[in-house]
Amino acid sequence: MTVDVNKDVCIGAGQCALTAPGAFFQDDDGYGTVRDPADPLVPEAARACPVGAISVGYLG
Repeated sequence: MTVDVNKDVCIGAGQCALTAPGAFFQDDDGYGTVRDPADPLVPEAARACPVGAISVGYLG
């Protein structure tokens, strides 16, 4: 799985880190940052992003 946070779109709401703290954290500027793209909660966190800044791709 590939996971990307578009920092041009991210508003720093923190829903990704709240939904999947093992997968995301907020960096020093407050933007969502990928910690573990293999975390099973990544898709749920992507759906929780209020501005759709997280893209998830599946390899295969």
